[in-house]
Amino acid sequence: MTEPENTNSAPTRRKRLLADGVHDGIPIALAYLVVGFTLGIAARNAGFTPLEGFITSFFNNASAGEYAAFMLVAADASYLEMAVMTLIANARYLLMSCVISQRLRPDASLLTRFLVGFDLTDEIFGISAAISQKRPLDPVYVYGAMLVALPGWAGGTALGIMAGNVLPSIALSALAVALYGMFLAIITPPSRDNHIIGIFVMASFACSFFASKAPFLMTLSSGTRTIILTIALSAIAAFFFPIPENGENEK
Repeated sequence: MTEPENTNSAPTRRKRLLADGVHDGIPIALAYLVVGFTLGIAARNAGFTPLEGFITSFFNNASAGEYAAFMLVAADASYLEMAVMTLIANARYLLMSCVISQRLRPDASLLTRFLVGFDLTDEIFGISAAISQKRPLDPVYVYGAMLVALPGWAGGTALGIMAGNVLPSIALSALAVALYGMFLAIITPPSRDNHIIGIFVMASFACSFFASKAPFLMTLSSGTRTIILTIALSAIAAFFFPIPENGENEK
């Protein structure tokens, strides 16, 4: 009489976790494919080839940070400006990585924590945080989500660049407008729910316009102006309107 298969064995459990991660990552990958395609139009306008766009998105899986980098490349900005702007735009991922790192299994190695943090986007953070509420987070689950989400983002960017090389200019203009629509969709919900965020969003628009006309600031590159305004407005918001310790934003 044969022994029944142990469904609780480590290899079986990890296969199940990997499959769960892939399953939960598929909707994220599909969304990334669409957003990455639109982002690829900006990359194409900055002079990127499909391969360069794929590699860039593979190692910088962040819409706002990557879009800022493409705009700085198109403006012929310096490497320092691109590095600083990318760091500022993606700073929230440092905090997310710290949170998830503390929810991993205690025996998780430094390399494991680094790999999990490598592609910890807002969406993957969301599903990982939800899973970790029930039990210590196994990195295999995160790897499963990354396995489909990361190629979806990078592949979408490459497809967008390839489409930009063959589509007529009128179609490219429409897709470029769609990219701005994507960012409006990102900032509109929190601006509607939190009046302080809405005020600072509008303030950022106004400050960006006046900075491009101000005697001294107008002589700076657009990337440098963006960095200065981002740091200044963020510091003002953090000082005067800090988030309460309970984590709830003040309305």
